[in-house]
Amino acid sequence: MRLDGCSGRCLEPNYDNLWMVLPMSTEFYRIKRLPPYVFAEVNAMKARARAAGDDIIDFGMGNPDLPTPRHIVDKLVETVQDPRTHGYSQSRGIPGLRRAQCAYYKRRFGVDLNPETEVIVTLGSKEGLANLAQAISAPGDVILVPNPSYPIHHYGFIIAGATIRHLPVHEGNFLDILERAVRHSVPKPLALVLCYPSNPTAEVVDLKFYESVVNFCREQGIYVLSDLAYSEIYFDDNPPPSILQVPGAKEIAVEFTSMSKTYSMAGWRIGFAAGNPRLISALTRVKSYLDYGAFTPIQVAATAALNGPQDCIEESRRIYKARRDVLVQGLHAAGWPIPSPKASMFAWAPLPPGWDHLGSLAFSKLLLAHAKVAVAPGLGFGEYGDNHVRIAMVENEHRIRQAVRNIKRFLAARDEILGQARAVS
Repeated sequence: MRLDGCSGRCLEPNYDNLWMVLPMSTEFYRIKRLPPYVFAEVNAMKARARAAGDDIIDFGMGNPDLPTPRHIVDKLVETVQDPRTHGYSQSRGIPGLRRAQCAYYKRRFGVDLNPETEVIVTLGSKEGLANLAQAISAPGDVILVPNPSYPIHHYGFIIAGATIRHLPVHEGNFLDILERAVRHSVPKPLALVLCYPSNPTAEVVDLKFYESVVNFCREQGIYVLSDLAYSEIYFDDNPPPSILQVPGAKEIAVEFTSMSKTYSMAGWRIGFAAGNPRLISALTRVKSYLDYGAFTPIQVAATAALNGPQDCIEESRRIYKARRDVLVQGLHAAGWPIPSPKASMFAWAPLPPGWDHLGSLAFSKLLLAHAKVAVAPGLGFGEYGDNHVRIAMVENEHRIRQAVRNIKRFLAARDEILGQARAVS
């Protein structure tokens, strides 16, 4: 008798049901490299509170509340009426939009770009950076990323299989930190990610900073990927520069910009990468396999935004500045002094005195529960951000004042709130 249960005619084992007994991995390789999303806990609490009827003042997500300017919307409506625009578009962007981005760089930064080889349209700067990470990095490549930093700056490369070396930017001179990281990295880093004005810290830099970084990275053969999404939201007489203004920068650098914040077009998903032709070519090839580009009427409307009147940007800048002043002055009077940001739509706020032992996630949850104000835990931007929260100025002045009143009562009730939290834990 056959011990395997087959008759004499059974020449091959039967594997049809083998999957029923073999253990399956609970997580896929790339998913295992992504930790639970820190913002998810606060977002879940926010959703539950709103479902219960609570009025939550939401400073958590950097989602512009200002309307897209009317002339941009009108161009979209006009273009979408033409059925010829309803088919597949161009993955790298329609020619008119690429030329409009070149014109923007010329008038804003004095930088000349070739629309055929040095500019590509992306589905937002976030998608562009993630796809570039897929295009240029391989498992084992080292990428230098400031910490704290916007999550896609490091997780885009983690998803691509690369290794991240964090730069603790709070520890001193950036160039010293960069040189030390390069000296102790094996293999030598492939690329450095920068973001100024910074998300989340709102820090700004000048052209001399970029010059020092470009000179160093050219010597070392390291690419620089610059995120300039907040280039037009600034509050003094010093517009943020572009890294591409530095002579020789295009030999190693590519820069990402976005329509999302400049023109309040976050949901439209239009951004750009510009600079080094080799990097642009790599991104173009990867994107050609993944998408057909944004809907053509959206690209036409984005062209109208770049080529049309720019007073809408000045008005947005004025509104964000007024909100900043209300927020910073109000929190200072409430007993929570925070730095006044020079740019971006965010305030990077150290945890208030007497609360800093909690860490940013626990503090954010208490603030939501007791003050009905949502902020982004600094931990979500890296471990070096855990003693801060990010406050997005995406509510009007009336709502900001309301939030300040709520926060003032929250801070005054510290002993009671912390006592209740200890009792629950």
